Amino acid sequence: MGGGYDRATVERTLPAVFDPDAAYGMKNEQAPDADMPKAQTDKKKGSSFPAHLADVRRGWDTADLTLDEKRSMVMRYGLDWTYEEIGGLFQVHKSTVQRRTERGVGKLAAHLNGDKYIDGYDQLEDEAA
Repeated sequence: MGGGYDRATVERTLPAVFDPDAAYGMKNEQAPDADMPKAQTDKKKGSSFPAHLADVRRGWDTADLTLDEKRSMVMRYGLDWTYEEIGGLFQVHKSTVQRRTERGVGKLAAHLNGDKYIDGYDQLEDEAA
């Protein structure tokens, strides 16, 4: 059975994967102001971002991503380059870069969910099938 990682979650987390200081200094929106007395915190309202970041960082190392997919993802999410800029660097069309990036994100999401990736947008197949 699949986990809770979809493309949107992976895409939101990827920029922080390439920044070693991303999890430090993050503001907890639920935390009281520093000058307020201590109070009970509602752990259900806390952010799951640090857990997602840890999972995606581990998945980056263990997922079956090609070098081209990794390069496209680093430049798109880590450097915030456009598909046109990345395509210009590698002398390929922007659609090629976009396809590599989307395939990489899909593979990473499938890997995190324990699913088999099927080439195509958001089409995942359970390993057990």
